[in-house]
Amino acid sequence: MTHEPLPDATAERRVHLARSARPAYDALEAFARTVGSIAAEAGIDDRLKELTLLYASQLNGCAYCLRVHGDRAVAAGVTVDELTQLAAWRDSGVFSTRERAAFELTERYVFIHEDGIPDEVYDRVGGILSEKEYVAISWLLISINAFNRLTIAGRYPVPPRGGRSGDA
Repeated sequence: MTHEPLPDATAERRVHLARSARPAYDALEAFARTVGSIAAEAGIDDRLKELTLLYASQLNGCAYCLRVHGDRAVAAGVTVDELTQLAAWRDSGVFSTRERAAFELTERYVFIHEDGIPDEVYDRVGGILSEKEYVAISWLLISINAFNRLTIAGRYPVPPRGGRSGDA
């Protein structure tokens, strides 16, 4: 479950944090694997996990992690219809109650500096997710927020696929 991107000329102006402090990056990768195991043991399937990580990456504006977790979400069975509605999950009818609870928790973790996790959110989400699920999703969100910050700060590249140009 590596998140490290391939080198690109546009990112070469910046220190590549993953390569410059490899033990720290390796520890972050090990942490992500541990969190993934905790999530699996709590019954968080790949669909819910990847949707949650994808939504956090959307909110943080991390193009690199959007690419990684978008691909993984599709591999987990998430449809194009669901992907396109993720940003508007409150107005969409395609997500389960558990997924909606995870998305609400995602918003609170991404914007934790605004009001933490208010009691009403904690109670509402906790009324839907089991304690193990709540804990697992919380750790997934702590992990993806770290990766989002790493890749955004480093301006990790997201080149066009298949030789397509980004210009329309």
